Amino acid sequence: MTDKVNGRVWIHGEPQQDFALEMVSHCLGDASKLVWVDLVDPTHEALSKLAAELDLNTWAVEDALADAERVKATAYPTHRFVTVYAVHVDEPTTGKGAALHSDRISLFIKDNVLITVRLSDHFDMSEVTTRWEEMGGQQYGIGALIHGLLDVVVDGHFDAVQRLDDGIEDLETLLFDDKYNSRVLQQQTYQLRKDLVSLRRVVMPMREVVAMIQRSRLENNAPTELDPNFSDLYDHVLRVTEWTESLRDMVTTLFETNLSLQDARLNTVMKKLTGWAAIIAVPTAVTGFYGQNIPYPGFDHYSGFLSSTVVIIVAVLALYILFKKRDWL
Repeated sequence: MTDKVNGRVWIHGEPQQDFALEMVSHCLGDASKLVWVDLVDPTHEALSKLAAELDLNTWAVEDALADAERVKATAYPTHRFVTVYAVHVDEPTTGKGAALHSDRISLFIKDNVLITVRLSDHFDMSEVTTRWEEMGGQQYGIGALIHGLLDVVVDGHFDAVQRLDDGIEDLETLLFDDKYNSRVLQQQTYQLRKDLVSLRRVVMPMREVVAMIQRSRLENNAPTELDPNFSDLYDHVLRVTEWTESLRDMVTTLFETNLSLQDARLNTVMKKLTGWAAIIAVPTAVTGFYGQNIPYPGFDHYSGFLSSTVVIIVAVLALYILFKKRDWL
């Protein structure tokens, strides 16, 4: 593991040039200061040391460094702990292999200090600071910083679900293309369904995360200027959740429709094979009859060959016309 530390300090809304990890505990509780510490793939010792200085929960530290952890928000007596996932989708969405990728971000929120822990640096944190500065977040303190981070994460969820939606539309187009390989279509549909399930696990709990932060702000008498922003964020979370649920139903329908179409194509093939088998059976039956070793009308005469040929042609044409009229061929 590496121990990459990024950080910023604002005093009275003005960014400071110098930052050191040791400054965090000295800035804690000072309303004129705002501290943001971003740890990328930290060692357990480094995070535990910082947690001891700031009185962070030990189990929350373990969760922040765990290989797999669900999306959640927990309120501890001294701080709040939040786990979210930023996601992105590769192009094309219908290719083989997982298209959805996620990066976990853990947040420790304590007074005027925000600590973010990431296990990789794939997520672009600069976008968070840019958005925070554009909205004038210096005026609103840590609440604006938390909103900026969650807003970027939720926007990523929107982008991911939009790309998966486009992937479903592409598969719907290929669904009725008889020239497209049905096995490949099944594989792509199944992979898209797996990506949607993974996205749902990330998106669904975000409602509780945003709701907990809103309740916490209310309990701590936080400035009300950001309430509309968090309400709008909660609305975005609901929309992306509903969108994900509808896409899951659509991909299930797509999968079932593909199976139904394959059954219909198989029935058509069997129907045609049966029709041609009936047609072929006629000349077999006639020639078999005329091939008997006992005398029959026309036996050992040219007229017998002609009559058998006429019977075969008439019977085959009659069956062909009948089957064609009933769309069996």
